[in-house]
Amino acid sequence: MTFQISQRGQQYLKTARTLLGAAQTMTDNVIASQLKALADEYERRAEKASRDDAAKALARAAARAEREAT
Repeated sequence: MTFQISQRGQQYLKTARTLLGAAQTMTDNVIASQLKALADEYERRAEKASRDDAAKALARAAARAEREAT
């Protein structure tokens, strides 16, 4: 399934990329691992936010179409 990444999803992905960049510069492997795990969580949030935003947009469009049909 393909979908557009919402504005909110793009912000989550930007945060994930920042966290991954910080993890790559870490000399402490424990902290680097924690940052990578946090980046993974932000990637999941980006996907969920984009799905949720797409569903809301579809619901708004359906409601608008229904109002215009009456």
